[in-house]
Amino acid sequence: MARPVKCRRVCSLPLHDTFRPVGKPAGAEVSMTVEEYEAIRLIDLLGYTQEEAGEYMAIARTTVQSIYNDARHKLAEVLVNGMTLRISGGNYELCSLSGGGCTGCGGRCPGKGKCPGERK
Repeated sequence: MARPVKCRRVCSLPLHDTFRPVGKPAGAEVSMTVEEYEAIRLIDLLGYTQEEAGEYMAIARTTVQSIYNDARHKLAEVLVNGMTLRISGGNYELCSLSGGGCTGCGGRCPGKGKCPGERK
């Protein structure tokens, strides 16, 4: 029996959830989950280590590494092959401060709460 997937904490949903090369009609699409997006944001944009990202997302470093590797592979596929990227779905919980005091989590908000389960 497989282990249940642990809910991943994310700061907020992306402001933009679809990216497509300019002048290219909709075609082949790559789907990235919200937690893959969050791993890219934390590690590549904010400079967190994988361990720090794991602490923030409330998951193990090895899980962050797996999510991050999947996300980077998807980004490479989109860039190299000129595909559309859509960010949606996953198993995550929004930071409890997202609605009020969360400021993009540069301050590593301590959001806690129950996981609402799979988002589609």
